This record gives sequence, C-alpha cells and structure tokens, in this order.
Amino acid sequence: MFRSLRALVVPAHRFPDGDGGASIRTPDTRDVVLATVLATTVVVALGLLTGTAVVFLGLLVFLPAFAAALCTPRQTALVSAWASGCVIVPAVFRSADSVADRVVLALFAAGLCAMAVLGARVRIRREREFVRLRSSAVAMQRQILRPLPVVTDDVLVDGVYQPLQRDELVGGDIYEVAATPWGTRMLIGDVQGKGLSAIGAAIDVVGAFREAAHREPTLTALVDALEAAVVRHNAYADQRDEPERFVTALVVAVDEGDEAQLVVCGHIPPYLLHDGAVTEVAAEEEQVPLGLAALVDEPRTVAWFPFPDGATLLLCTDGLTEARSPAGAFYPLQARLGHRGDITADRLTRWLVDDVRDFTRGGQEDDIAVLAVRRAPYGSSTGPS
Repeated sequence: MFRSLRALVVPAHRFPDGDGGASIRTPDTRDVVLATVLATTVVVALGLLTGTAVVFLGLLVFLPAFAAALCTPRQTALVSAWASGCVIVPAVFRSADSVADRVVLALFAAGLCAMAVLGARVRIRREREFVRLRSSAVAMQRQILRPLPVVTDDVLVDGVYQPLQRDELVGGDIYEVAATPWGTRMLIGDVQGKGLSAIGAAIDVVGAFREAAHREPTLTALVDALEAAVVRHNAYADQRDEPERFVTALVVAVDEGDEAQLVVCGHIPPYLLHDGAVTEVAAEEEQVPLGLAALVDEPRTVAWFPFPDGATLLLCTDGLTEARSPAGAFYPLQARLGHRGDITADRLTRWLVDDVRDFTRGGQEDDIAVLAVRRAPYGSSTGPS
C-alpha cells in the first residue's frame, strides 16, 4: 500500500501536452487504481471493526480531491466514480433512508465528482502553461551557451551547467569561450534577477563578448564593451518599464605564456589547482559589476597571475558557493577542492555538481555554472574561431 501511495506522490510517467513538447508528470493509472482500492479496503475494514461502516465510507469523499491534485482528469473521474459508488450503494440498500435522502446523496456525489474532474482539468492546463514557459526559457538560455568541452590552442575548457528546475526561477548564469588572435578569452557571469528579462540581459552580454573578444586587443577594452552592452540593455528595459539589471562577471585571458590575465567585475574569484594546492586568485582591486561602472570613478584594471602547465583554473557562479546544507551552512568550496587534489577538468566539474547536490540534500536554490580550465601545451590543438 505504501508503495502505491508513494507512486501517487512521486509521479511515474509523463503526461504530454498537445504540442508534444513540454510535459508534466502524473502517476500511472495502475498505481492510481491500486492505491484507491487499498484505501477503500482500509476504510471498510475500519468501519466493520467499529460497526460504523457507512460513517467510515464517508471518508472516501476525500479521494476525489486527492486525485484532482495529482492525477489526470480521466484518472480523477475514475477515482470519483469509485468513491461515489462506494458511498451511494450502501445508502441505497438502507431502508431507514428515504427516497429524498438517497436522491440528495446521489446529487451530492455527482456534483463532487464533476468538481473534482473540473479541478483536475484546470490544474493540468495551468501546469502545462508553467512547464511550457519554463521549457521555452531554459531552451532559450541553452541556445546562448556554447556546448562543452571546448579545446583551443591554449586550454581545454570543460564544465557543467545545472539550471534550477523551478518554473518561476529561471536564472541568468552565462559563460563563453573564444579563441582569438590574443589567446583564449573566457567569460563567466551571473545576471541579477530571474525570469525572461534576465535571460534577455544574458543574451546581450554573451553576444557582446562574442563580438568584442575578436575585436578588442586588450582585456579592459573587452570588458568596456560588455559594460556598454548592459547599459544599452538597461536603457531599453527602462523604456519598457522593466527592471534594470547588473551582471557580475569574470573575464580571463590565457595565451602561450605562463601567466594569465583576469578582470573581476563583482564576481566570485577563481581558484587555481596545481600540485595538490588550491589557491584563490584574488584581483588587486575588485571592480563593480557590469552595468554599474558609472557609479565609480576608477577604471577597470587587469590582474596577472601565474598559470603554469598542468594547472587547472576553476570558475563558477554563486549557485555553487552559496549552496546551503539543510542546517544552513554554506558549501565550503575551497576546502572541498583541497580534498580532491589535481584531477581532470571533466571529472572535477561533474564531481563538484554531485558533491554540492549531496551537501544540500538536493535543495538547489539557484543555477549552477562551473568551468574547469586546464592549460594545454601551446599549439597542441586547433581551437574554434
């Protein structure tokens, strides 16, 4: 019985929408039937043991409401018809009940059945709309993110993007890699806020990076181009009475030398893994997020840091560092990295996502984007243009 009841709570198969795209999850009809029969058996057994079978059968009126909250309209109609029959049939054979009482009881059961089925139809329609909206937003977001891994002349970049599976909390984590005449340039960032408007800002920033990374010879000029893209996005958003956005970002450049360049725009600093040591790569001065440069007088500057052969640079968004355990503790990223030592880039990113899922017991609260950048011998491979 518990397995059947669990099947109602934990959906078993997909109930596709009319478009054949987005879908919602509902229980299997066999599990619905089995759970209904078992619930009826328990109620009847209790009624027989206490001598008040009709009273206990009245408890079955809750079954249609339960089905309306979890099942398809057809399944709800099946459960409602069963529950109504179990309540009406014993009353029909009771001589103490008048014809009027029986008619009222039958009308009540029919009305309850109709309301349950209508409730299930309304719920299914709304869930389809929510799922379709989330699926469209996630599909749009995935279209702007380059498939990983990416191999260039300078680095191997692997990573994981784990979107939040909630309809109302589609985030704006972004990343991009570009092999340019000035080396490989990488971007990782997080758009402030949620929803489709946040994805619009993400599209603008990634598009600006893809163009400016191949045009601008310096990293500061590249970041200025990203800043201008966010400012333009906010200007259009203001005209549409939408909220303005800022974007925390990290831009890294790697060439054939043994050092790399870094500009931190209000984002989480990267971690360097080399020879079993884990070091936070801190910029000399942390810059404000993209879209807020007008609030400060100092221009953005580039920081240099050692990036030797065989080292791995880890870039991530705050969905990883701000993940919390059920007790409220933050995920200890640097300490957890120290336990792993030097491992391959693909294994590192996937291990991190699995580890944070175990740490939070599956309670993900934000998108998670993780990039592992492994330096490759210069000229060992050809990268994308």
